[in-house]
Amino acid sequence: MAADPLPARVAAALRRLPRPTCGYVYDAGSLRARVALLRGVLPPRVRLLYAVKANSHPEVVRTLASTVDGLEVASGGELALALRCGTGGLVAFSGPAKTDAELAAAVDAGAVVHVESPHELRRLALAATGRDRAGSRDPGRGPVPVALRVNRPGAALPGSHAMTGTATPFGIDAAQLGEAAALAAALPGLDLVGFHLHAVSNNTDAAAHAAFLVDAVRWSVRAAARLRLRLRYVNAGGGLGVDYTGTAGELDLDVLGDGLRRAVAALPDGAELVLEPGRLLAADAGWYAAEVLDLKPVHGRWFAVLRGGTHHFRLPAAWGYSHPCTVLPVEEWPYPFDRPQLRHATVDVAGELCTPRDVLARDRRFDLLRAGDILVFARTGAYGWEVSHHDFLAHPYPELVFLP
Repeated sequence: MAADPLPARVAAALRRLPRPTCGYVYDAGSLRARVALLRGVLPPRVRLLYAVKANSHPEVVRTLASTVDGLEVASGGELALALRCGTGGLVAFSGPAKTDAELAAAVDAGAVVHVESPHELRRLALAATGRDRAGSRDPGRGPVPVALRVNRPGAALPGSHAMTGTATPFGIDAAQLGEAAALAAALPGLDLVGFHLHAVSNNTDAAAHAAFLVDAVRWSVRAAARLRLRLRYVNAGGGLGVDYTGTAGELDLDVLGDGLRRAVAALPDGAELVLEPGRLLAADAGWYAAEVLDLKPVHGRWFAVLRGGTHHFRLPAAWGYSHPCTVLPVEEWPYPFDRPQLRHATVDVAGELCTPRDVLARDRRFDLLRAGDILVFARTGAYGWEVSHHDFLAHPYPELVFLP
């Protein structure tokens, strides 16, 4: 699943942006293609959700909602967006710090709520029975489906961020699972359907992820038997990664599919396995582009300084890697003096912010790079604009272009 070369219609869209160029382009066809690739290895009884946090552009959400089985949201704002764009079916509400208003909104939306603690269970029960707000819940609606998010020991996976298997603020400690399950069964308005076991972010080791999926289902079956719970829902989370630098290796979907088949075979009748990837579906459908404003040598290193930076695309600085980029040549040169340019040079690519950490790429080799050319960063459709510190220095925001 390597990123494709810059598509012609993406290049054309970038050339249409106002100068100095700075923007994201998202492509609907690429979104649908990624979903189709993943669906190709999903066996029956696996439901595919899109994690809205990866890219919350309304057209991205709307496009993916039309091709997957539902959406995973992690805030009231994401839930409202999902409801506006169409949910695709199932809505799962996650997050470690849900407010009372968010719990009430999740109840009204009919979402499966991934509950993080006994305190949250009690507050959700109040929302479910209408005692914490004016009015009352629709009496025709059944109890709120609840999945307990569990932080299991020894559930670590390779990836950029470990969510479980260690001390994190996510989920219920497995040692307290029995107490939490008993509380869920005793509280009014709740229906405990299973478990949420999201464990990692950006794992490209398909064999390890396949083993995790099988283990997650088998653990859920054992836990449900011990708790006398009718298991109907095992959400293994997302965490399916992409290789940004070309060094980690791509996620092997065939290996993942084999693990999914083994996991589903361990499910009891009436239960389903849920996946909620974001990065894998959206990353390759986005391109971030910024114009080179300056080229200059400083203490023996060449720098290309962009109209853009980590306030738009924070991931390289946050994760400490060099993001690949390509040159989109621009022949127009509006100034009455010679154009700064480099040939066969190694360059660090920096942004416009007043911090030395505003670097998107280091030691990139260019055959030709000129001031006024556009540098294009592929695989930026997930966790790009959404996780960046937009307002630092109050620069104009990048253009956001969606190609249907």
